[in-house]
Amino acid sequence: MLGKMADLVIDPTTRRVTHLVVEPDLQLELAGPRLVPVELVNPSHEASELTLHCTVEQIRKLESVREIAYLRVGTFPVDDPNWDVGVSDVLALPYYGPGEAYSAAYPSDLEMAYDRIPKGEVEVRRSSLVTSKDGHDLGHVEAFIVDGEGKVTHFVLEHGHLWGRRDIAIPIGSVAEIKTDEVTVSLTKDEVGTLPAVRVKRW
Repeated sequence: MLGKMADLVIDPTTRRVTHLVVEPDLQLELAGPRLVPVELVNPSHEASELTLHCTVEQIRKLESVREIAYLRVGTFPVDDPNWDVGVSDVLALPYYGPGEAYSAAYPSDLEMAYDRIPKGEVEVRRSSLVTSKDGHDLGHVEAFIVDGEGKVTHFVLEHGHLWGRRDIAIPIGSVAEIKTDEVTVSLTKDEVGTLPAVRVKRW
């Protein structure tokens, strides 16, 4: 086994999947997730796994997406015409002693992990935020439904809280905007609430 699919990289204009972010198995000793072009994925109807038509050595030569940066507060980690910042997480915030508060003049750094993705594309993960057109937080992305040509046809929204939680398949035509780690739908909160639930098998 090579590893697990962590995220999808999508062209927000065509709504097509362009890359998979693959978290390699620890036994392969690869330094971080790899950006795998979708063309390397073998077509399959098996929902629980994907197969790639390439070798482990070829995977080693693919771009590593995960970077760690130590940044001044408010600065941008990537200054490259070919790359954008995908999903990011702050690992460590600046430390302030008793009575200290941050100001623009205060020299502070933070540690951030981020994914480096192709320019103009976006990265979406399970747990990315979903927002309605009237500004409500609807829940989180649970999955994408993709056709045989790599185009996203629906995404599955995990909606509600604990006992009232359900999964809803939203057609891609009802998506107003896809940004890194966030999807905005062209429906109101009430309109989403009337959509039928779907069953999603979790692995």
